[in-house]
Parts: sequence; structure tokens; C-alpha cells
Amino acid sequence: MHNNQLINETSPYLLQHAHNPVDWRPWNAETLSLAKRTNKPIIISIGYSACHWCHVMEHESFEDELVAELMNRHFICIKVDREERPDIDQVYMSAVQLMTGQGGWPLNCVALPDGRPFYGGTYFKRDQWMNVLNQLADLFKNNYPKVLEYAEKLTKGMHQSELIEKVEEAPTFKREDIISTIEEWSKSFDPENGGPNRAPKFPMPSNLEFLMYANYYAPNAKLEAHIDLTLEKMAKGGIYDQIGGGFARYSVDPIWKIPHFEKMLYDNAQLISVYSKAYQLKQNPLYKQVVNQTIHFITTTLMHPEGYFYSALDADSEGKEGKYYIWTKEELKQVAGEDFKIIEQYYHINSHGYWENGNYILMRNLSIDEISNSLNLTKKTIEEKVNSFNQRLLIERKKRVAPGLDDKTLTSWNALTISGLLDAYNALGESRYLELAINCGKFIISKLLKVDGSLWHSFKNGQSTIQGFLEDYAFTSQAFLQLFENTGNQKWLTHAKSLTNYCYTNFYDSSNGMFFFTDLQDDPLISRKIEYMDNVIPASNSALALTLFKLGHVLAEEKHLITSKQMLENVHHQINQFGSAFSNWGILLIHHLKPFYEVAIIGKDSKTKYASLMKEYIPNKVVVIADTASNLELLKNRFVENKTYLYVCTNKTCNQPTESVKTAIEQLKK
Repeated sequence: MHNNQLINETSPYLLQHAHNPVDWRPWNAETLSLAKRTNKPIIISIGYSACHWCHVMEHESFEDELVAELMNRHFICIKVDREERPDIDQVYMSAVQLMTGQGGWPLNCVALPDGRPFYGGTYFKRDQWMNVLNQLADLFKNNYPKVLEYAEKLTKGMHQSELIEKVEEAPTFKREDIISTIEEWSKSFDPENGGPNRAPKFPMPSNLEFLMYANYYAPNAKLEAHIDLTLEKMAKGGIYDQIGGGFARYSVDPIWKIPHFEKMLYDNAQLISVYSKAYQLKQNPLYKQVVNQTIHFITTTLMHPEGYFYSALDADSEGKEGKYYIWTKEELKQVAGEDFKIIEQYYHINSHGYWENGNYILMRNLSIDEISNSLNLTKKTIEEKVNSFNQRLLIERKKRVAPGLDDKTLTSWNALTISGLLDAYNALGESRYLELAINCGKFIISKLLKVDGSLWHSFKNGQSTIQGFLEDYAFTSQAFLQLFENTGNQKWLTHAKSLTNYCYTNFYDSSNGMFFFTDLQDDPLISRKIEYMDNVIPASNSALALTLFKLGHVLAEEKHLITSKQMLENVHHQINQFGSAFSNWGILLIHHLKPFYEVAIIGKDSKTKYASLMKEYIPNKVVVIADTASNLELLKNRFVENKTYLYVCTNKTCNQPTESVKTAIEQLKK
């Protein structure tokens, strides 16, 4: 068996490649120095442990002796876990997108010994990969000036493509910005299945959050119908694990049917938030079910006993994509027994639910009313039969070989999970969700926060080695601010302040008012990125801008409000053109268009009144609570013995204090 230098790494993805005959090395100073000393070009191959096509390319090429010999002879070969090193992934993804017009994983980039790229792509078949490598090795050896010229042009293009200029003349934010964004965006809506009218289809949680808020700000019946349709089709589609809970990363088709089966913590954390807020709005029992079931999934499958969360479940098991989740009709009949007629209709064990090779993907389309009418059974009977079947099928599924677990822990994704759990607690009032969020927050403080106020990015086997990136600070400060809102414990506010202050010192770009993705203390890459476009995860700059906005209101600190507004002004002109890529910025924009409320609840019943208030969907607010007198700006001089008052304020003006949550809600909805 081969062993390469990845054998000493902790990343599950890198360890998957530790026995390849390719002489893989980790990205570090020693490897980069070796490339320069030997004057060999670098292969930078980037992926993640749950990635199906990463596994395919490994099996076809990186486990092949002839391919390995070619790679080892001409190149220094570096493997990168994109989840551990999103900074490296951003740089080389940008290069490949400029070269080819598209990106994805596995990402394979070939660079000069100093790291400047000159060739790249995603998945390559074995013979194609060998052909490319032979040509590149020959080009590097015999026509180096041409290679150098292209690398220099590409690197310059990478810098120019992501320049953000500081907007000196502040634009006027107006209602039409949101109306025109929705009008332009709605041209790409899928009217039958929800989401975008294309495939593959990603859930895009921040898009859904923005669309809900936009409809709250400027009600639009068609938009509301699109949101409801999207949420329902996703929840009933094959992208959602109908018996175990949790969403796959995306569906390969336009009807949310066939998932790309990996399950990522970041998707599920954010979708818990989305469905919780949708439940606040609509009280739809389907949304409540999705929240509870998805939390059950992450806590039983992705949670360490100490309360922090792992990263992902693989798409594959036993070398086959989706094998853990799919069923033949015979298997389902055996588990369902005499209830199969119900299950057949409920989960579409027909041409609609058929996938391939005699297998079905469980999905829903008919309502229980329709099944009830079809089979002449009561709704209660159908629900009881389905629940019983689900339990039996789960037991049967647990006998199978489970997908691989990526058991590294990422600070940013755990912070997103805290936010999701708190949103679920607010919507459903389930105290366990608050406890889970607090425990995860304590873990971040105890294991991932350093004495100098900086964060680690990842944690595995009791150790951390990678410095935090802006996403870690943005999402963690956001989560800590939410923990402060929920508990009134000022330690969370103190930590949120400290993390944002660290960002000003180590990430801030004074030339444009934005924040770099990497810490000033980090070893520099060929390009220092500013991540500002929202994707399946909101951009670190948009997330931080939102947190600074709320923190500025809580602390009455103009610096945070001014910084946040400047960041928004810098991207404002792009929001209505590319709504889906600026949806989190769109939320901040609406905060500037609607009155933004500061709610102070102080007195012995503050937590009870807070819980009652938070059952309502009112996104344009920040809440501070305290049981006793407090010196915090929003609570100062407001404590009255044996009373619990709610103060609703905006723009430095407050309504008459009230003891009635109902009255406060009326004030907030004006």
C-alpha cells in the first residue's frame, strides 16, 4: 500500500487520498518551497470528502499507477480540502472560471512554481487528464516564456475581475430598488416547481430569506406564491430525506427529485432558519415538520456528544452514489406490508418516483386529502400508517452501510447552525433548541477562540491548525449576537464586539471599506480576495455588514453603522441586476428602507415576553432583554420593580412603553 504525505493530515478528504500512488503533499511552506527549488509546475487539486465526482476522478486517475507516475515525474502535486482552505479554493476557482467560464469540484489547476495558474478545469477522464498533463509538461519545459506570459495575464485578470471601488457619492436607497430586483429576478422563476427555472437546482437559503423579507416589505401575491411553492416542492422532493430528515446539497433535475446525495451541515443549518421563519409567517405544519426533522438529523448524525457539529455526509456508500437512500419496490413492499397501497401513493412508488436500475427515490406530491379520497381512508389513518412505515424503514436503512462522515468541525458552519437552532427556538418555542445553540456557542469559545481574540477555522481530534477566515468571524459574531438576544447574557455581546473589532484590525481594506477574506497575519496567496457575492452560503462581507448594522443599533455605535452602510453602497448598483447573487445584501437594503426597530424588554418576565414576541415574523428589528437593571444603552434607566416593559424604538424615538406583547407587535407592524 502506498503512503504519501497526506497520511499526517486530519482532513477526511486529504486522508482519502493518503494511499494514492500520486505523491500528494499538503499546501504548506515546505511544499511551495520544494516547487521553487525543483522548478516544477504545481498541480493544485481541490475537493471535499462528500463530493461524488471527486471520488470518481480519484478512482479513475489518482489510484492509477501510470497516471501517478506521470504526475510525480513532472509536477509537485498538492491536495487541498476546500472546506479547510476556502481561501485557496477561492483563488484557483476564480482562475478556472476566468479560463473556462465555469467551475466546480473536483477543481484541478496547474500553476507555476510560485503558484500563479496557467491551466485549469474540473473533472477530467483518465486519458484526457494524461493527455493534458503531457502537453503541459512539454509546454513548461520547451516554451516557458509563453506559459509565463499567460500566467501573468491570468493573474492580472484575477485581480481586475474582483476589484471593488469605494462609492464616494452615496446612492439613494429607494423602494424601487426592491421592486425592480424582484421584477428582474422573477423572469427566472420556475412556475411549476419553484426555485430557478434550470437544473441543477440548489436550495439557496439566503435567496429564500430575502424573497420572504421583500414580500413582507412590498407584498406581492405572485412572489408569495413562488416562495410557498419553492418551500413545499423542496420539502416534498427527493432532495429532502423523507424518512430521516435533512436536505441534500442540490437536485440534478428541475423538479427537486434526484438529489446529489451528499448532505452538508451548512445547507441544513440555513434551511432550518428558512423553514422556521416561513413557519412564523404561515403556521404551515409541513414547515414545522421539516424544522423538527432536520434538527433531529443534524443532532443524531452530525453532532459530537460535546455539542458541536461535523461537516457532512458523503454522497456515496459502498462506492455507489445514493445507495443508502434508494429502494426497490420489493424492499418497500416488504417493509410496508398491507399498507403498501398507502405508501405507494404517498411516496410515489410509480413512474414519477422511479430513478434507475429498479430503484425509487422517496418523494411526495399528492396531499393527504387526495390520498384519503383515493383510498377512502381518514387522514388520521394515513398519517399513522405513514409514520409507522417511516420508523420501520429507518430501522431497515440503519442495517445498510452508512455514507462516510466528514468529522472535521468548521467554525463558520457551526455558527450558522447556532443561528438555525435559535431561529427554530424562536419559531417553535422548543427549549432544547436554545440549549443546543448555547452548548455549541460554548464550544466555540472554549476550543476555537484564541487568547488574542482570533478564531481557528477548523477543529479535528482535539486540535486546530488553520487560522480563521472572514466567514468564521462574520457568522460567529452574528451567532453570538443572536445568543445575546435570546438569553440576555452580555458575555455573548462582549464576544460579538471583540470579534468584529478583530475584523477591523486584521481584515479591513481601508481603500474601499470592505473586508478581505484572509487575516493580515496569514501567509499571502497570489491574490488576497474580497468575498462579496452571495452563494449557497452568504458572502462573508454581506454577513458581516448585517452584523455590524445590528451591533451598531444595540451598542449605539455609529462606526459600525457607517461601515455597514458604506459596504452596502459599494455593491448597491449590482443588487437589482443580480438579485440571487446579492440576496443577503438585499436584506440589509430593506433594513435601510423600512423602519428598523430596537426592542428593549426589561423586567422579571422578559424571557417569557421575548418568547411570545418572537413567534411573529418581524425581520426588521433587534431585541435586547434583561431581568434586572442594566447599563446597556437600550436598557439604561428603564427597569421598574415588579414590572416588565417592552420599549419599541426607531430612529432614536420610542413609543410609549407597554406591558403587552400584542401592543408591541402592533407598534412593530406599523
